[in-house]
Amino acid sequence: MGLKGLREFLRRHHLVALDTSVFIYQLEANVRYLPLSDHIFSWLEQADSRAITSTITMTELLTQPYRDAGSQRVDEIYGLLSTYPNLAWIAPSLEISGMAGRIRAAHRLRTPDALQAATAIHAGATGMITNDAVLKRVDAFETLVLDDLL
Repeated sequence: MGLKGLREFLRRHHLVALDTSVFIYQLEANVRYLPLSDHIFSWLEQADSRAITSTITMTELLTQPYRDAGSQRVDEIYGLLSTYPNLAWIAPSLEISGMAGRIRAAHRLRTPDALQAATAIHAGATGMITNDAVLKRVDAFETLVLDDLL
């Protein structure tokens, strides 16, 4: 399936939600996933591409650099991703939080996953790219698990 499956998925959806793992693989240049994450970030740079993620993604991305006291790395990550083209960062509102609670209860998801799912639904995303198969439990959008492409 590989890149072909990823391209087909991206073509099917007018708005795609990106889970934290996509960003981690790109930032860490993870050899296993880099061809996929490279394609996603190249796709994001195209004018007709649209993606969203929850601000919880930034929290998850910055935790380790803060632990390492790597303020330069924190600045690099924040600077790069907060201004990335065609990527909207959506903060949890009371409405999103309430929806996340319902999703968490119904599908037995961890809070970060429920917030990602609720953010995707709230924004109107029709697809979610992740490497967390538990998000397949949410049927409000199509979930693409990166490991399924390998």
